[in-house]
Amino acid sequence: MEYLERRVGLVNDRLAATIEAADPDALSDQLGHVVLAGGKRVRPAVTILSCEAVGGDREQAIDFAAGIELVHNASLVIDDIIDRSDTRRGTPSAWAEYGYGSAIIASDGLLGEAFALFADNDHAMQIVAESMVELGEGESTELAARPTTEAEYMTLARRKTGALFRASAELGAVAGGADTETVDAFGEYAERVGVAFQIRDDVLDATASSADLGKPAGQDETMDRPSLIRSRISRQPRATSVPASSRILPWRLSMPSIFPRPTPRRISVISPSLLSSVSDSGGGMETLF
Repeated sequence: MEYLERRVGLVNDRLAATIEAADPDALSDQLGHVVLAGGKRVRPAVTILSCEAVGGDREQAIDFAAGIELVHNASLVIDDIIDRSDTRRGTPSAWAEYGYGSAIIASDGLLGEAFALFADNDHAMQIVAESMVELGEGESTELAARPTTEAEYMTLARRKTGALFRASAELGAVAGGADTETVDAFGEYAERVGVAFQIRDDVLDATASSADLGKPAGQDETMDRPSLIRSRISRQPRATSVPASSRILPWRLSMPSIFPRPTPRRISVISPSLLSSVSDSGGGMETLF
C-alpha cells in the first residue's frame, strides 16, 4: 500500500494548499472541514494510476486528481443534506456543523476550486462537465424516477457513481498524453469499477455498523432509497433468524450476469499498459477496493 500512499499524499498536499488559499477564512475552514476530515481518495488515486499506466508522470496528474476529489466532496455535502445525515467520515457533516446555507456555499466553493484546477485543459473541462451532468441525472433519478428493475438500478449506479470514476480515469489518461481511444477505454473500465463500488456501498449500508462506516448505517432503508440489495432481499422468501448477509448471497452469485462483457478490443487497450505500470510496484487499482 506504500505505493498508493505516496501518491495519495501528493494529492492531499495539493488539496491542503488549495483550501488554505481559499478566501475568506470562514470558507477555507468549511472546505477544510469537508475535504480534510479523511476519505479513501479512491478517485484521485485512479487518476494518478491511469496517468502512470499510459506512460505519464504522476506530477502531471496531481491537479486533475485533486480537482476530481473536490468535485466528489461537493457532491457528498449535498448528499448529506438530502439524506439528513449528520455524520460523515466520523465527524459532523457540513450542514450539521455549519447549517444548511453554509454547507451549500461550501459545496459551491469546492466546485469552484475544482474547476480552477481543470481550467487550463479544455478536454479535462469537458470530461468533468459531462460527468457532473450524469451525476445530476443520477441524483434526480434516485429522488424522483426511482428505478424498479435491476437494469434501471444499474443505470442509476452508472450515473450516480460510475460517472465520476470514469472521469477520474479519463483525466489521468489525458494528463498522461493518451490518445482518444485509450482515454475512452480507461473511462469505460473505471465506470464499471464505479458501479461495482456503488453495489459494495449498498451491501455495507445494509450489513455494517455506523462505527465501521463513519456515517449512519441503514440509510437506504431509512430514506426508502433505491438499492439493488433491498430489491433482491424483498424478492426472497421471508425467513426467521436468517441474517441479511446470508440473504444477499444469491445476488452475489448472479453478479456477473448484470454486467455486459467488455469487448476484447477494449481489454487489449487497457491491460498491457495498466499491468506493466503496477506489476513492478506491488500495488495498483485492485488494491483500492
